[in-house]
Order: sequence, then C-alpha cells, then structure tokens
Amino acid sequence: MELKQRDLIIGMRRVLFGGCTLLAAAGPAWGQQATADAVTLDAITVTAQSREQELQDVPIALQVLNEQIIADVTAEDMGDLDSFVPGLRINSVQPTQPEIALRGISTDDFGIGTDPAVGVFIDGVYTGRSGGILLPLTDVERIEVLKGPQGTLFGRNTAAGAVSIITRRPGSETEAAVKLRLGNYGKQYLEAMANVATGDRSALRLTGLINHSDGWVQDAATGKELGGDNVWATRAGWQLGLGDNTTALISWDHENLDQRGRPTTGIVPLPPTPGLPSAPADPSSYLDPREIGTFNDTRASAEWRTFDGVTLIVDHAMGWGNLTSTTAWRQFDSLNRVEEDGTNRPYLYLDTTNRESNENKYQEFKFSGASDRFDWVAGVSYYEEAASQTSEVNTTSTAVDTAVANLGLAPTPDGTLFGFFSQVLAANGIPLSLLGHDWNETFRNTLRTKAYAGFGDVIWHVNDKLNLTFGLRYTRDEKDFSWFNDQRSAPTLDATLDALEVAGFFALVGVPKEMFVFDLAFIDPPAMMNKGVLNRASDSWSDWSPRFVVDYHFTDDLMGFASLAKGYKAGGFNALQIGSEFDNEDVWNAEVGIKHALPQARLAYNVSVFHYRYDNRQSIRLDNTSTIPRFVIDTGDVEAYGVDFDLRWQVTDAFGLDFNAAYIDSEYKDYAVDTAAGLLDLDGQPTGEPSWSAAIGGHYNWRLGTAGDLRLALRHAYRGACRGNDYNRDSGDCASFPGFSTGQSQNRTDVRLAWASPDGHWNWAVYGNNVFDNRYVTQLNVYGREAFGTVGAVVSEPRTYGMEVSLKF
Repeated sequence: MELKQRDLIIGMRRVLFGGCTLLAAAGPAWGQQATADAVTLDAITVTAQSREQELQDVPIALQVLNEQIIADVTAEDMGDLDSFVPGLRINSVQPTQPEIALRGISTDDFGIGTDPAVGVFIDGVYTGRSGGILLPLTDVERIEVLKGPQGTLFGRNTAAGAVSIITRRPGSETEAAVKLRLGNYGKQYLEAMANVATGDRSALRLTGLINHSDGWVQDAATGKELGGDNVWATRAGWQLGLGDNTTALISWDHENLDQRGRPTTGIVPLPPTPGLPSAPADPSSYLDPREIGTFNDTRASAEWRTFDGVTLIVDHAMGWGNLTSTTAWRQFDSLNRVEEDGTNRPYLYLDTTNRESNENKYQEFKFSGASDRFDWVAGVSYYEEAASQTSEVNTTSTAVDTAVANLGLAPTPDGTLFGFFSQVLAANGIPLSLLGHDWNETFRNTLRTKAYAGFGDVIWHVNDKLNLTFGLRYTRDEKDFSWFNDQRSAPTLDATLDALEVAGFFALVGVPKEMFVFDLAFIDPPAMMNKGVLNRASDSWSDWSPRFVVDYHFTDDLMGFASLAKGYKAGGFNALQIGSEFDNEDVWNAEVGIKHALPQARLAYNVSVFHYRYDNRQSIRLDNTSTIPRFVIDTGDVEAYGVDFDLRWQVTDAFGLDFNAAYIDSEYKDYAVDTAAGLLDLDGQPTGEPSWSAAIGGHYNWRLGTAGDLRLALRHAYRGACRGNDYNRDSGDCASFPGFSTGQSQNRTDVRLAWASPDGHWNWAVYGNNVFDNRYVTQLNVYGREAFGTVGAVVSEPRTYGMEVSLKF
C-alpha cells in the first residue's frame, strides 16, 4: 500500500469513527446543538508532537479534554478537571499557589528557586512559575494532557509531562454568545464572546468572564463568609492575513483575582479562654473538621493576582515547509495571606503571606515540513524570567509569648516573657505594655533566569506500516539568585523597648533589652548567621533530552508503539535555605502501548505500560517534625511502573460511554529524609502516590424534533488512598486519626442535563457537582503544632448545583 493510500484510509477512518480518546463525544459549546451524529463523530486533531496529527496516530499516552467535558463538569479552571484525568492531580485550593503532579511526579515548590516538574503551556507558550499557571479557562478549545517526560517536544520542566491548553482562534464568521450560571453559595458566573470579521482575511475575537461566589465556609463566631471566588478575566485575539502565505495572530489575556484567602478549621480542642491547648498538639485529640465550626481571625485574609499576557504567532508557508515565530510576554503580581492557627484567639494568632512578582519573555522559531517519507520539526527558543518573592510570617507579641512559654525559652516564674514583664510594668504604674504588638518575619528572594534551546524531531515513514521517530533537544539554563533574611519587624514593640531603655527599666530589672529581640520562624543556622545580609549565587545547567519512538500499524485501525524518552528539570536553589542549591533532574521513561479503533463496534481503546527512573529528585519541603517548622532539601531517586488505559464506546446512536484508568507503583530509591531526629531512610518505601485512579462517564441524547435536543451526562471519578511511608504518616499527610484520615480514597460524581433549541441558539442546563456530598480532609496546616499547640485543616468542597443558560447569536 502506498503512503498516500494509507493517508486516504486513515482519513476515511476519521470521518467514520473519529478514533478519539476524548472523555466525551465532541460537542460544540456556546449553544450549538448538544448532540452529534454517533456514526460520524468528529475527528480529533492534536498538536502534541508540535505538528497536527489525528489523535489515534500519536504514539504518546495522551488524554484530551474538549469543550464538552469542560461543560459537563462546569469546570472553571484546571483544578476542576484533574479528577477526570487519572494520574493527574492539581491542588487548586489556592489558585496563586497550585500544586501539580502527573504520574506521581511533582515538585514541593515553596519558592521561586525551583521549577515545576509538570509544564503548563497555553497556545504553545510555557506559562512559567506556579503563581501564573492556574488561570480561568477562557475560550478554551481543548486541553491536551501528555503523560510521561516531554523534554524533547516541550523542553525544560516537563519531567513528569505537559498540559497543553489550546484556545480558540478568531474565525471568519461574525457571531456572539453569552452564558449565565447561577448556583448555590452565591455562585454568579457570566461569560460573553464576540467574533467579528474585520476583513476578507482578518477577524477579531473578544471573550470575557466574571466569576463570583460567597464561599461555602462561614465563621462560627461572626457568621462572616470565608473563602469564595471573585475573579474577572478577558481575552482578545486578532488574526489577519499578511499576503497569500502569511498569517499573524496577536492575543492578549488579562485576569484580576481578588478574593479571601483559603479558610482553615482548627481541629485541636481548646479550653475556655484564656486557657491554652497543650503543646505539642496531640494527634489523638484531633477533631473532625467536617463536624465542627470554623473560627478565623486573620486580619487581612486575602488572595489576589493581576495577570497580563501578550502573544504574537506568525505562520509563514514556504515551498519546502512552514516557519512559525512565537513571541510572548507574561507578567503577574500576586499575594496570598492565609490563616494558620484556625482559631480566633489573639494569643494563638498566626498567619503566613506569600507575595510574588514575575515577568517572563519567550521567543521561538519553529520550522516544519513533510514529504512522503519524512515529517520533521526543528527550531530554537529563548526564555527570560525576572521574579521576586517575599515569604512572611505574621503574628503578635502576645502569640509569640505563647510560643516562648510552650518551648520553655523564658527564664521567668510563669514561663512567659512579654507577659511577665508587662505585669511588672503594670505593678509599677508604668503605662506601657509589651503585649499586643504586631510581629512580622520576612524572607526575600529574587531570581533571574535565561534559558536557550535548540530542538529537532523527525518521523521517518519507513513504509506504509512502520514509523521511526527520533528527537533531540539541547537546553541551557542560567540562573542568578539572591536571599535576604530580614530582621524581625515589630515597630511599636521596638518603640516601647526604646522608651523603657531610656527610662532605665532594663538596668533596674537586670535583663538586657536584647532578650526581647529575636526571631521565631526563619531560625535555621544559615538564616541566623546571615540576618540582614544579602547573599547571591549564580549557576548554569545544560542538558540533552532525546526521544526514540517506533510505531507499527498492524492494520489501519490498530497501532502498537514503543518509546524511550528523557525529561529534564532545571537545577535551582532552596529559596528559604541560604546557600543551598541543587543540580538538574533527569527522568528516563520507557513505554509500550497500543491504540485500537473498532469502527464497526464504534469503540476505541488505548493502553500503555510504562517504567520510569527519576534520578536526582530534589525535594524542597516544609519539615513539620521539628519544633519550629523548617524548609529542608532532600536528594533521592524514584522508580515507578504503571499502566494507563482509556476506552470510548458509542453503544447506540444515543448512548455513549467512556472509561479511563491509571495504575502506578511508585517507590523511593536511595532516599533519606532529613528530619529533626536525623535521617529517615525511605529506600524501597512508596512515595505516597495512590495505586489506582479512574473515571467513568456516560451520556444519552434524546432527539426531540422540533422541540430541540436533550442531553444527560453523568460522570464519576475515583482516586485511591495514598500509600503511606514512614515520613508522610508522621507528618500527617497520609495518616489516620480517631475522627478522620488524610489521603483517603476519594469519589466525585457530577451530573448535567442540558436542552438545546432546534436552531442551536438557546441552551438551558441544570447541573450538580459532587452530588453525593463527599467531603475529604485534604490538608493539615501544622505550622503552629509544636509552638502554639494549634493545627488547622482544609476540607474539600461540598455539593454544588445550579442552572445555566446560554444564547448564541
């Protein structure tokens, strides 16, 4: 069979079946008809290999989320979709500080000195640091989740995989649409779009959204709403033709997020005021946060971010191929101030604040072409980033006194410091107090990064059945970093101390003024030795990331593949440990799989088996086993085996099913955790990643003739329990307590019933997310466990529901 004949048959298969692994049948958004002909499902074109290909022909474990799945689960950002992508985990409780993991690989990123292990790309542009990753899904066409290292195709910081978000381009037709969603907990969501043709070969597309909710947690003392959403975002894109062979697209994205910080529920029983909880907190006494009230007193609980991004993509067709230039600029400022103690008692007050500012620029030139025997892509890129971060701990001298007493640091009869001497002042008629003063400790970092890369990827069509792929990318990263651990700031306290010193108070009582000037949070030896001193470091790392793939088409509908690929994550610095840096990390992934379409049965399934070795894995984490939590860095290896499976079956013309599952056995190799008690050997123990995760969905379409169409979608997601090891059980990340467990298995069920008018102009829908109201303890905040005797907990969202109406013009 000639190659052109093969392409013709593949194209016919696309028309007859579509061969896709979508979670749902493709369905246009914005009020187009909610159903599609089951016999002629849309073909799915993806760009996972930097070239347009039909999904079933891509030899990568790849899952696609289209507009229909986004609509089915009323997803507003990627954090609403991870449950339905087995192997993907996104902690989106704090959108300015999300955590992303794929196939068990993540980065415990507490600072700008390190990079993520999962790269997120929007229209081919690397989004950069975590603070600017989790943005609203504005005018998104599809999301491609590539599992396994993607160093050759996507570059740096894709050791675990890549998430590629593709937005809609301006079209030639003039159209407009509006969508309104109202739900419980004060949900108000409004989205609008307008697409206007501005010439024979130019068009403008504008999209905007407003998203607000009251939050589902209320303060048990004041009734004040905690948490909630408050964001607006807009996107503008203008595409125009520049001659017969050139097209340019310029787009602008803006987001303004301004909402309350995530709430935390205190789970330690408290004695009546002014009693203190025992310190350290006793885990056997923890209360179930789902069954008790929430008391927060953070004075300025807030999470905000302003984001702007501009992208210019120029495509030029030449006789030998295509040239694409991508130029991008991104900038964001963010703040996240959250409660840590989970109480409303002033003498236990503790909050933390993270401030970030980031600006990055990206330029890529990509050349691509195809012939009967070869498809090829080659290019060069440049990335530049300037970032700053401030990590703060905020408390009061009253609360610091509680910590001092609990830790036995004060040589006074009652164990307090500020309280005892405040009593001495009062007893002598001196109208001053050392209690009630604001106390701030701050750690500042800056980062400048430059990254250069050259890459190439060639698919050789050996014959009509066999393809061989070879890709290679060279990357060089250069980073300049700084640390500045400032002196603790307590202006009014210091003014009081100065006044007492002038009055001779300290000489009278026989204690030095310096006894009252100390730090509580950033007190590891390097930090204490460098108080008020600016430290700098520079380093560079280089890497070659290859990939080798062989795929064989046994039939026109059955393909087998095997691949070996390397992922690379740049080296960096521990933001909160002065002078600490680490080398780049490497992941080698071997994978074999099949992709099989059965057009007559209207069924497709894909399965792949993988094994990876993650060498020199660097973990920057908050060690909660010490009296005062500290940031430490550990080095080790991870080894994992796993299976990915997905299936889609159009059972009848009206009824369709899809099923996705992932299994992984992930263990540490040559890994020892640095704890306050010494090194803890975790060699051979599980990394904590659940063994199984799965998602199943079904939809049924009713054709009502002149009454329109009705579509029912039902989806269920499951994530297994974490696999405990000697460290995560002690830290509380994967532990069982009398009232609850952390890291337990999770279930979520979503349902949506939608009606579309015959002409596709109107859509009405009702929806329910987490309809069985399953709630889980997802995080413990143990920053104050030892010093204050307080522990807070974060609980997952309850059931939400609402209605939605959309109109397309």
